[in-house]
Amino acid sequence: MMCQECQERPATLHFTKIVNGEKTEFHLCEVCAQERGEMFPGGMNNFSIHHLLSGLLNNAEPNVNTFKVQQEAPLRCDTCGLTYSQFSKSGRFGCSNCYKAFGEKLDPLFRRVHGNTHHSGKVPERSGGTIKLKKEVSELKEEMRNRIEREEFEEAAKIRDRIRELEQQIADL
Repeated sequence: MMCQECQERPATLHFTKIVNGEKTEFHLCEVCAQERGEMFPGGMNNFSIHHLLSGLLNNAEPNVNTFKVQQEAPLRCDTCGLTYSQFSKSGRFGCSNCYKAFGEKLDPLFRRVHGNTHHSGKVPERSGGTIKLKKEVSELKEEMRNRIEREEFEEAAKIRDRIRELEQQIADL
């Protein structure tokens, strides 16, 4: 797609502006976008996923009482010493342990961004039937082991029967 402004260069910036309920789409090259002032502050090269994440972190808890936050000890990673406030500004962890150290604060962020706090995966439609059934069987086997350890044998037997049904369905496919 060519730039709507100059019709000379390919459009590299595509965005939608909504002003007073009126939607307008723009397809501009970088030069024309800079001339019109439609670029991100500081230019496109300064925008990154870290800036986006940082913005989300800063708004993660809008109703937090700032006086209360100042009185609490800052949340800090034991391994690298990074504080949560430093992480929220940069959007980057200092080490692999930061994920565990800031875990309680990250769950609301993940829930807002991804809609959930754990990855459930994505299965292709064509081969999805068998894969989904095998995954369910594996989860049920784990649940059955847990029930047996807790000596809930009646529930374990029901799960065993369900596993047999699913394994028969897999064999029939």
